[in-house]
Amino acid sequence: MSEEACGETIEILSVDLLDEQRPYVESLKRLAASLRLEFGWHYLLDLAWILSRLGAVDGKKLMDAGAGTGVLQWYLAEQGARVISVDRMSRAALPLRFRRRFHVQGLRPSDLSPAWSAYLQGFRRPARGAWMRRWAARGYNQALDLVDWLLKPSAKGSVVIYNQDLANLEQIADASLDAVVSVSALEHNTPQGLQAVVRELMRVLKPGGVLLATLTAGRDQDWWHEASSGWCYTDNTLRQLFDLPPNAPSNYGRYDELFEKLRNCAELRDNLASFYFHDDHKGMPGGVWNPQYQPVGVCKIKSV
Repeated sequence: MSEEACGETIEILSVDLLDEQRPYVESLKRLAASLRLEFGWHYLLDLAWILSRLGAVDGKKLMDAGAGTGVLQWYLAEQGARVISVDRMSRAALPLRFRRRFHVQGLRPSDLSPAWSAYLQGFRRPARGAWMRRWAARGYNQALDLVDWLLKPSAKGSVVIYNQDLANLEQIADASLDAVVSVSALEHNTPQGLQAVVRELMRVLKPGGVLLATLTAGRDQDWWHEASSGWCYTDNTLRQLFDLPPNAPSNYGRYDELFEKLRNCAELRDNLASFYFHDDHKGMPGGVWNPQYQPVGVCKIKSV
C-alpha cells in the first residue's frame, strides 16, 4: 500500500479527490481516450481513491474484480502489474485494441477467443442510427482496432482474462495475489452473495495483502438502486460484510455534507458519458444529472 493508506477503513469518496489526485485523474482520462472508453459518472473518484491507496504496482500480481473492459486493469498493466481480470461477463471477444498493447492472454482457452474471431465479431457489435450509418461506424471502429493491433506492445505488465463468478475463483490459488481492486462492481451482488465474494477475494490474497473496493453508500438503510442494478449499503452493513473491526474509521457521519458537494460538482456533472443519454440502466437515466447515491471505498487488509 501507499504511504497515504491508513489501514482498514470505510470512506465515502469526496469530490475533493479530483483535485487532490489530479495526476491520476488526468492520466486515466488520457488512457481512456486512447482506448475509446468512457467513465461511469463517479468512476474518476473511485479510481483516484484506489490508486492513491494502492501505491507502486510494478512487478506485483493483482486482481481487478468485476473488471469488465474498464480502464483500471489497463492502467495497472501500463504501470508494470500482472493483472488477473475477472468478470462473470465474458470478454472472450475482447476487441483487438486491447490485446497486443497490454499483453492480454486468457487464463483458460475459453476465456479469450483468437484475434481473428474477435475481429469478425466486432462487426456485429451494437450501433445506433440508420443501417448505413451503423455499418460505417462499425467499419471505422474496426479499422482503428486493427491499427492498434498492429502497433508494438507498450505496457510493461500484462492482463490475464478470467471469465468467472467472483464467488468461485477455483483457478486462483490461495494467498497468491498482492492486492485485489474492484471498481463499483461488488454492489451488484446480493448482501448474502457479497459476503461470499469477500471471503473468496480474501482467500486469494497473500497475508498483508489489501482489498480496495468501491461500492455505493446508503445513509440509514440498505436499498436497491434500480437504474444501476446495485445495492447501496450503510456503514454497519459494510462492516459486517467485509468483517471490519469496530474501530475501523468511517466518515459516514459526513454523509449529507459529502452528498451535497457531490451534487454540486461541475466537473462530474458536465462530463457525463454518452451512454447515459441512450440507456436508462446505467445509473443516470436520460443523461440527467441527479445523483441518487454516492460512492464509498472499503479498505480491507488480510491478517498476517
